[in-house]
Amino acid sequence: MASASRLDARHRLVRPLVENLHDWMRAEQGTMSKHNSVAKAITYMFKKDRWNAFTLFLEDGRICLTNDAAERALRGIAVGRKSWLFAGSARGGDRAAFMYSLIVTAKMNDIDPQAWLADVLARLPNTTASRMQDLLASRWQLPQRQLAA
Repeated sequence: MASASRLDARHRLVRPLVENLHDWMRAEQGTMSKHNSVAKAITYMFKKDRWNAFTLFLEDGRICLTNDAAERALRGIAVGRKSWLFAGSARGGDRAAFMYSLIVTAKMNDIDPQAWLADVLARLPNTTASRMQDLLASRWQLPQRQLAA
C-alpha cells in the first residue's frame, strides 16, 4: 500500500479514534487519583509532547503502526550475538553497530547498501550542509551517470 493511500485511510478511519482516545484520556485524567496507575500512564503520555510523537503516524504514511520491522531487523543481531565478539572492544562494537544501522536503513528503503554507501562516501566531501538530506537513504537516488552505465 502506498504511503499516500495509507495516510488517507488513517485520516478517514484512525484519526477519529485517536481524537476520541485523546478526549477520553483528558476527561479521565481529571477524575483519577494521581497515584492511580492508569492516571500515571495518561500523565506520562501528555508530558514532553509525547502525544505528538505518538500521533505522528497520522501525518506521515511511511510510519509503521508497529515496531515489527525493527524487531525483525534486530532478531539477526540477537541470534548472532556470539558472532559479534569480533568487535574486540566497546569502540569496535560502536563501529559495528553504526555500520549495521546504515546497512539496515538502506535495506528498509529498498536500496542496495553497498551502492548507497559507496556513492554517499564519494559525494560527502563535496556536499554542503544544506544538501546533506539528499544523501539520506530515504531520499537518495543513484546519480544519472551511474544509471546509464
